[in-house]
Amino acid sequence: MAVGVSDEKLLGSGFFVAADSAPLRLGSHEEWITSFTERREDRSEVEDSDLEVDPAPQWTVKRRGNPVSTDLVPNGSEPTPYSGQVRLVIARCSVDYAGRLSAHLPLATRLLLLKADGSVLVHSDSLSYKPLNWMSPPCTVAAIEPDKQQARAGVAEIWKVTQAKTADLLVISIHEILHDSAHELGVDPGLQKDGVEAHLQKLLAEQIELAGDGWRLVRREYMTAIGPVDILATDDTGGSVAIEIKRRGDIDGVEQLTRYLELMNRDPHLAPVAGVFAAQEIKPQARMLAEDRGIRCLLLDYDAMRGLDDSDHRLF
Repeated sequence: MAVGVSDEKLLGSGFFVAADSAPLRLGSHEEWITSFTERREDRSEVEDSDLEVDPAPQWTVKRRGNPVSTDLVPNGSEPTPYSGQVRLVIARCSVDYAGRLSAHLPLATRLLLLKADGSVLVHSDSLSYKPLNWMSPPCTVAAIEPDKQQARAGVAEIWKVTQAKTADLLVISIHEILHDSAHELGVDPGLQKDGVEAHLQKLLAEQIELAGDGWRLVRREYMTAIGPVDILATDDTGGSVAIEIKRRGDIDGVEQLTRYLELMNRDPHLAPVAGVFAAQEIKPQARMLAEDRGIRCLLLDYDAMRGLDDSDHRLF
């Protein structure tokens, strides 16, 4: 079946199609990619003055209900910027991937996510946040009509998702669309974590007495030749103590503090320097290694340090 690029539909959410109409024959992944790439290169050689294009070409996407008109990308123009909308489609579909490896997802009901950054993700009601398959941006998405054999098998529409850099191909054969909506999420402020090492460091510096009575803070982020020690303090005898802070203490953290102590003990103004490995949770292997090297372990209660929990009034 020969299909013209003019048969392709704009899928929205930052994806684009070309408005020219030279035919493409649906064949193997390599044939489709090669033909599409050659046509894009040919189009880039056309001078703007030679173009005869409607200044605002339109395309009507036929779907349930009223037709929806969407702008196409004119001949010779660059792809439009992403629209900023996220499109959510719940559909009965099968998915085939061709690229560095081949993969097939049989017919099932899935969530198709077309993100505003240009990525396409296929999710199921499993695997938590991980998609079953996906295509990273930049990529193009073209919706084409199925041939007669595919239509008899129940395929209503086919999405071809092509990775612009690697030419990997994701083919989504849609049998039925159960839900289709687009939403503009706006600018995301980003994840704001609570209880990270920087917070623990600040709280322990303000409450250095948690490390021991009579202890005094010298400074936070004490710089060494291989990086900063979280806290440099003095104990009740005036001796120097290097404190390394982690949320979860493992062997790597103990090794890191060991390297700091080796360097700091070469400084006659600081030596001898003791070590404290502080964390909300310390793994048994890390505790054993620390104690073997003469490093003291200190458990930190983040809620108590913030004043949200008083451990003195708990039964356990």
